[in-house]
Amino acid sequence: MSDQQPAPYGGVRAITERRKRVRIHHLQDMKDRGEKWAMLTSYDMYTAAIFDAAGIPVLLVGDSASNNVFGNETTLPVTVDELIPLVRAVTRSAQHSLVIADLPFGSYQASAEQCFHTAVRFMKEANAHAVKIEGGEGIAPQVELLSRAGIPVMVHIGFTPQSEHSLGGYRVQGRVGGAQKLISTAKILEAAGAFAVLIEMVPGDVAAEVTSQLTIPTVGIGAGSGCDAQVLVWQDLAGLRTGNLPRFVKQYADLHSVLTQAAVDFAGDVARGSFPGLQHAF
Repeated sequence: MSDQQPAPYGGVRAITERRKRVRIHHLQDMKDRGEKWAMLTSYDMYTAAIFDAAGIPVLLVGDSASNNVFGNETTLPVTVDELIPLVRAVTRSAQHSLVIADLPFGSYQASAEQCFHTAVRFMKEANAHAVKIEGGEGIAPQVELLSRAGIPVMVHIGFTPQSEHSLGGYRVQGRVGGAQKLISTAKILEAAGAFAVLIEMVPGDVAAEVTSQLTIPTVGIGAGSGCDAQVLVWQDLAGLRTGNLPRFVKQYADLHSVLTQAAVDFAGDVARGSFPGLQHAF
């Protein structure tokens, strides 16, 4: 295997090791070894295959598809029926990455039983490998039931976009004495059976303390460098999204400019009659 090829799971382990499907125990092993890992969102076959080949160990089919695929202003409108085909496309296309399906707003909060039936749909109809739900200690019954049923569940604490109206908008959480509350919440959800905790928009020192207090991995987004893993929305990472970006976003490419120029060039070629040429005709 060439030294230029991605490492298994996207981490620092010897790249000569044979790549295989990432499982939740691999993520736990990486935390135990002190290895950090990356997670990206994905909503389609092309990004799933690209990120999988790049060695990204975990792909999240987030309810952020509401904003980034369906054009909604928030994550709240997206439905289970809209997300299942996206999850199915990603799981069909990712050969190695662990694929997590986000359960959308209103599909799990009513009861543990509602959460179970929604999660089962994603596991059976979309072949998801795990699910993610947002909330505090109140979702512990949901986490416990899913875990007992053999459905791996990641929990999402700190700023939880599905609760943006009750939180007063996009605001950093865990300040002014909130650290202990976050630590307590994370421990309760870990005890309920969560395999990982996603921490969003929390001061870095608070997220680092949560990470040190848990045995399971933490994934940060806007939560500093002390978490075990980091996640970004792929359109943010690749520069497809423009305008005001969250402070925690780092753009690694400028796909917006690349695609814009490609479209301009195509339109110009058509207008001039230079496309299609003889080599493009039958």
